[in-house]
Amino acid sequence: MFWSLYANVLVQGILTGLVYGLMALGLSVIFGVVRVVNFAHGEFAVVAMYAAFVLFRSFGVDPFLSMLPIAMAFFVIGYGLQRVLINPFVSRPEHEQFILLVGLAIILVNGTLMIFGPDARSANLPYSFDSWEVGAIIVDKVRVYAALAALAVAALLFAFFRFTDTGVAIRACADNLVGAAVVGLDVKKLYALTFGLGLACVGAAGALMVTLTDATPMIAPAFTLLAFTIVIIGGMGSMTGAIVGGLLIGIAEAMASVLIAPSMKTMASFGLLVLVLALRPQGLLGKRA
Repeated sequence: MFWSLYANVLVQGILTGLVYGLMALGLSVIFGVVRVVNFAHGEFAVVAMYAAFVLFRSFGVDPFLSMLPIAMAFFVIGYGLQRVLINPFVSRPEHEQFILLVGLAIILVNGTLMIFGPDARSANLPYSFDSWEVGAIIVDKVRVYAALAALAVAALLFAFFRFTDTGVAIRACADNLVGAAVVGLDVKKLYALTFGLGLACVGAAGALMVTLTDATPMIAPAFTLLAFTIVIIGGMGSMTGAIVGGLLIGIAEAMASVLIAPSMKTMASFGLLVLVLALRPQGLLGKRA
């Protein structure tokens, strides 16, 4: 019974960590190519949570189904946002990019607060409390579905960058911007596509996250900080590192909740961050500059 408790907690941490990894994957993709740090990342995730909540409450659409249209809508938003608002700031100093995206984050948080209010909103699915029993381990169905969906989206993104011409062109921009421009690649368009893909990941992750936790505007900064922690642990710009970092954070939070106290899970995440920075400053799968 003693070991089964920790086995259950470990499994729950792994499943939640995969959703974390998908959310951080969007941040890693944007930074790895565009070299812009999206300080409104968590805010976009919360907007996606509310979008999934509205579709579920108003039309009865399961968040696991609404994940696809939400991701597509976020892709369009990200593409337009990069082309119109962010692209002029790509070559500007980092502090100007910071001000722009923090301002956008404030607008998103206060917009959701005005529309939905401060109360937490949840999507109570018919199978929210269903589970499978595998030996001594009890696995929540919702977490399994969310983890599998996160893996599927991440696999599609990896396949896009690996096997499509557009994906290869985006990777070329990330590796050598000047060389990509010299050979005739439309860098601005590729940047917009990348930002759209990054926000699509956030949209999908937000729709999945609403099945695991309540949506509230005040959770947005915590999600941004969580995504940054995961990306730094995995390595800035590393897509695989984002998934690995999400798994580690999910496990660390789950184990800390049992071994110490539920309120100490954030401390465990930052403790892991400090440990990785001390031993490997570039992140687990990152490259030295």
